[in-house]
Amino acid sequence: MAKNIVPRSENFPQWYQDVIVAGQLADHAPVKGCMVVRPDGYAIWEAMQQSLDSMFKETGHVNAYFPMLIPESFITKEAEHVEGFAPELAVVTQAGGKELEERLVVRPTSETVIGHMYAKWIQSYRDLPILINQWCSVMRWEKRTRLFLRTSEFLWQEGHTAHETADEAQEETLLMLEVYRKFLEDVCAIPVITGEKPEHEKFPGAITTYTLEAMMQDKKALQSGTSHNLGQNFAKACEIQYLNRENEMDYAWTTSWGVSTRAIGGLIMTHGDDDGIIIPPRLAPIQVVIVPIFKNDEQKKAVFDHVDRIADTLREKFGRFKIKVDDRENMRPGDKFFTWIQKGVPLRIEVGPKDVEKEAGMIVRRDNREKQSCHISEMIEKVDSLLESMQTDLYEKAKTFQKENTHSVDTYDEFKKVLSDKGGFILAHWDGTNETAEKIQEETKASIRVIPSNGSEEEGKCVVTGKPSKRRVAFALAY
Repeated sequence: MAKNIVPRSENFPQWYQDVIVAGQLADHAPVKGCMVVRPDGYAIWEAMQQSLDSMFKETGHVNAYFPMLIPESFITKEAEHVEGFAPELAVVTQAGGKELEERLVVRPTSETVIGHMYAKWIQSYRDLPILINQWCSVMRWEKRTRLFLRTSEFLWQEGHTAHETADEAQEETLLMLEVYRKFLEDVCAIPVITGEKPEHEKFPGAITTYTLEAMMQDKKALQSGTSHNLGQNFAKACEIQYLNRENEMDYAWTTSWGVSTRAIGGLIMTHGDDDGIIIPPRLAPIQVVIVPIFKNDEQKKAVFDHVDRIADTLREKFGRFKIKVDDRENMRPGDKFFTWIQKGVPLRIEVGPKDVEKEAGMIVRRDNREKQSCHISEMIEKVDSLLESMQTDLYEKAKTFQKENTHSVDTYDEFKKVLSDKGGFILAHWDGTNETAEKIQEETKASIRVIPSNGSEEEGKCVVTGKPSKRRVAFALAY
């Protein structure tokens, strides 16, 4: 057990912070609430970017960049939008030593400024659809912050699209929800529940917000991505009009969707153990680290020659940057091992004098610590197999945990008891009112995380009011 990490069972929030420090993923910035993403943490974000960016482009989206400063008047155009973000806005009032004529907002999100540009670019139905994504940072002045999960400035991508019809906008909203699901489940090995947010939890200005909710090891929910159907609300506020096929002026239908560095926090809390982060192989910046073990110069040369053979063999299959040789000479092998354990590298190959004699290497999995010797001639096949097995095992372990900690209840007393004794996702009937949702949250701190899209209709009664309900919704304590 790591001495620099508090066990999860003792203090989960402290464990989370300790894992970030031990893995050298991020640090607190001089400005309160902001973070510095260190190279190892940023490498994970880059891997997420590469995966998502490829998926976006496969679905016809292109990247662009819009300014971080937005005229305050833009934010106030959409009433729900400004009301929703007002407490979190950072505002620039001076520049160049002078008071600004109009205050500028540091973007909390970019619907309004992008809408302004779309209004210039879109003249006819022939200009639609516009499918644009941007990679950037945004600022939301949070009162309570935690590295990756909630910081005043964070990295993300935000997609913004404009369409000719309501059906096309809805199709886009659900398409991107599915892209996120595939990314989270297939790449990050994080199982999620997808569906709608209730009316009172939707994005400010949206007509419908869809979410992906994951369960962390402390059984709390983490919103891991959102996709919003904005209807014509922002189009009307930003005057995004076009000449339709009937030769009449109409408003475009728009969407927006985003995933942020919060996903790194979700990765830590889904797969980490008491020794640190565990990175799923498909996401790992380094998939295999090779550690030479020797006692003298004679052994050193033979070991390094063999290490080079193994590294060259693996790089042919997995790529130059996925294979790392730890050639540091100022550390003991055990300390090197622990370094890579805390950095979450999926596979470690130990190579000592006996391995040289056998023309082999000892492969160690990060997740279950299983070891097995492998001949160099079989190394590619074995490493490939172990990486795929680990990817699958991490997902299945997390999926099983989610399933075992999802409970259906029929009464409010049962709701409160299960939440107190077991935690996790609680599937319960709700009457659809904001008042009931607020009462439950006030009394239990549990909120409606998602109205599951895969949940079949089931007649029942609200656990609080007894009023009719057509389906269960998922409640949980949440980040």
